[in-house]
Parts: sequence; C-alpha cells; structure tokens
Amino acid sequence: MDNAPAIEPPRSPSRPARKRGVNWEKWGWIYMRVSGVLLLVLIFGHLFVNLMVGDGVHAIDFGFVGGKYASPFWQVWDVLMLWLALIHGGNGMRTIVNDYATLPTTRRILKGAIFVAVAALILLGTLVVFTFEPCPAGSPADLLPSFCPVG
Repeated sequence: MDNAPAIEPPRSPSRPARKRGVNWEKWGWIYMRVSGVLLLVLIFGHLFVNLMVGDGVHAIDFGFVGGKYASPFWQVWDVLMLWLALIHGGNGMRTIVNDYATLPTTRRILKGAIFVAVAALILLGTLVVFTFEPCPAGSPADLLPSFCPVG
C-alpha cells in the first residue's frame, strides 16, 4: 500500500471564491434542473401534438405550421421552448468551457462566442415565431398556400 500512486489535487480556481453577492454558479445549477424539467414537458407536448394528434407526421406542412402560429398559445409554447432550450444549452456549454479552457483569454473568448450565438438565435427565433405570416399581402396568388384567401 505504500507504493500506491498519488492522486493529483484538483485544479484550484484562478481567482478566490467571493464571499458576498449573487452566487451565479448556484443559480446556473438550479436553472439547469428547472429548465430541464420544463423542457421535458414542452418537448413531449410538442411531439405529441405534431406527431400523434390528427394525421400525425403526414399533416405537417406549411399550412400546419401557419395554423399553429396563428394561435397565441402555440406561439408562447414554442418561444418558451426555444428560450429555455437555448439558454439551457448555452449554460451547459459555458460549464464545459469553464472546465476545460485553462487560459483566461481563451475562456473569455469562448464564453463570449457562446453568448453571441445564443442571443442571436433567441432573437431570430423569436422574430420568426411572432412575425410569421403565411398569407402576406400583395403576394402572387400562385405562390400562396391553398388556405390563403385570394385577392
């Protein structure tokens, strides 16, 4: 037993732990658990409605999406799912960067890139959901879906 290999001590943080203020790591940990549970409900609800109700997967087309996004309920459902999933994934990527990026500059650049990507996707996805118009005014009739009124 005297010849057992020594276990290296864990890497110490580059800066000392703060005594006061908001513990962002704790709140990030809590967010991951809460958002994970909410995402399970939102995703399985989304899959059930899209794949099991009515004609199932065969009913999913432009008109199906247009009909769903005509309802504020489904707009909020999909935006909530989008926001929770992107922030959940971004927080997970931030944790991986914190664990494996050893240089502070590299860590800062990677976390900045994650933040920009998450923010851009949230902004664009939210715009798509709330500004989706399946029957835009002034469009040629041959380009409009069959459910749009002609004229």
